[in-house]
Amino acid sequence: MSAIPFVPRIDNAPYAIAEQVSPLIQRVIANNPSKFTYRGTGTYIIGTRDIVVIDPGPEMDSHREALERAIDGRRVVGIAVTHCHADHSPLARWLSEETGAPRFAIGPHADHRGFMEEDDSHLDPASETESDTARDVHDDHKETIDRDFVPDVAVADGETFIATPEFSLTAVATPGHTSNHMCVAFSEESALFSGDHVMGWSTTVVSPPDGDMADYLASLMKVIHRNDNTLWPTHGGPITDPQPFLRAYAEHRYERERQIIELLGSGPRTIHDIVEVLYADVALQLHKPARRSVWSHLRKLYDEGVVASTDGGEARLLATYQLIAARHSH
Repeated sequence: MSAIPFVPRIDNAPYAIAEQVSPLIQRVIANNPSKFTYRGTGTYIIGTRDIVVIDPGPEMDSHREALERAIDGRRVVGIAVTHCHADHSPLARWLSEETGAPRFAIGPHADHRGFMEEDDSHLDPASETESDTARDVHDDHKETIDRDFVPDVAVADGETFIATPEFSLTAVATPGHTSNHMCVAFSEESALFSGDHVMGWSTTVVSPPDGDMADYLASLMKVIHRNDNTLWPTHGGPITDPQPFLRAYAEHRYERERQIIELLGSGPRTIHDIVEVLYADVALQLHKPARRSVWSHLRKLYDEGVVASTDGGEARLLATYQLIAARHSH
C-alpha cells in the first residue's frame, strides 16, 4: 500500500487541560481513548475573547468540567460541529444551553431507518471482545450516533458563519465519513479543522449507509485543492505538511480499490474473503470496520458498473461480488 506519512503521536498531551497549540487555538482532549478515537476527542477553542468551540465532544462529566474551566468567563459566540457521531457533538447541547451560543453544522445525521442493515457479527474474530465492539465509535450503528443533534443554524458549503474582530470561520462541506460532515476553515492561520475527514494518525472509516466512498474521495480532492498550511483533526496531532499527506491519503484509497478489483479478477468473493486477504497484517479487532470500508468501495464500484453481486441483487454487506467490467487506474 502507499505509505502515508502519519504525524508524530501525541501520547503526552494532557487530558482535561486547555493547551495552547497556536496563537488563537486551544485544545482540550477528552479522556475517551479507543482504537477509533486515538487518545481522545480534541475539542478546539478558537479566539481569546469572543470564542468558538469546535466539536464539544462526548457526554462526559470530566470533559464538560474541563470545558467550563477552559472557557473561564469568556463569551462563547458559536459552537461548530463537524458531524454528529457520539464522540463529537453531544456536549454541544449543554454548551449552547449554558452560554446561549448557536450550534452550527451542515445538518443533523441523515435518516437511514428504511435501510436494511445486515448483521455481520458472526464474522467477528474470537479475539474481538464486547468492550472492543462497544468502543467502535466510528462504526455506523445507532448507539454511536447523536441522533438528537440538530443545529440551530444549518450552514452551506463556503458560508462564513462566524466573524469576530479576531477571526472568521467558514464551512467546508466534506461528505464521505458521514453525509453531514464538514470541515471548518480558519483563514487567519491558513488552517482547516478536519474533524474525522482527515486524521494524522490513521485512515478514516467510511461506513455505509451514511458513509460513502465516492463522496469521500471527492471531498479529499476538494481539501487538496484548498492548500491549507495546517490541518487540525479532532483526533490526534496536527498535519503541518498537508499536501504530500493528503495525496498519499487519497492514493491509499485508490490503491485499495485497485486491489479489490484485482482480487475479483480471479473469481467471485465475499467482503469477508477480501478483508482476510487485504488486511492480513491488520489486527483482527479492526477487521469489522475494514469490512465496512471494503463494502463502501464495492458500493462505489457497483454504482459505476464495475462489479455486481452474483445473485443479481444490490451491493449488500453479505453479498458475493464479481467483476463485470475492466477499470482504468487512477
